[in-house]
Amino acid sequence: MSEGVDLKELKRRMEGAITAFKSDIASLRTGRASANVLDPVMVEAYGSRVPLNQVANVTVPEPRMLGVSVWDKQMVGAVDRGIREANLGLNPIIDGQNLRIPLPELNEERRKQLVKVSHTYAENARIAVRNVRRDGMDSLKKAEKDGDISQDDHRREADVVQKMTDEKIAEIDHLLVDKEKEIMQV
Repeated sequence: MSEGVDLKELKRRMEGAITAFKSDIASLRTGRASANVLDPVMVEAYGSRVPLNQVANVTVPEPRMLGVSVWDKQMVGAVDRGIREANLGLNPIIDGQNLRIPLPELNEERRKQLVKVSHTYAENARIAVRNVRRDGMDSLKKAEKDGDISQDDHRREADVVQKMTDEKIAEIDHLLVDKEKEIMQV
């Protein structure tokens, strides 16, 4: 039966899409400080753009404050610029080799914006899962055409691939609903 398509490989790729989605929504700020908020920040360092976590340490000293300890004091300005240019609505306060980042209260408009962003992330994850399904279906068609599997096996495996896709998309939708509730909670 596994002549047509490697179901474990398809499942692994779909899980990868969900893992990436979880990472994306974890970086959305919900009012509580989280070091993941700064994950998308890129810093101009030593002639190239690198993630913030490669030039500094991010901590959460208080519920509404982030702390960034820059390892190289010449990089403090670049880290400050990177955080401001990331369009996260954060304004770092430079304190020597450290940056303190107070997290402002989220207003209704900003919460709705974050919900829209989370919907975009969810749609990207759904597209990734569907692309994996398409690859699996193409493999099945090719295997049937080449005579590796019968038409019945093709139908049976296509049903398995579709069921797996539906489960992963339902999981993405469930994660999205949970994140929406968390964002809109005042």
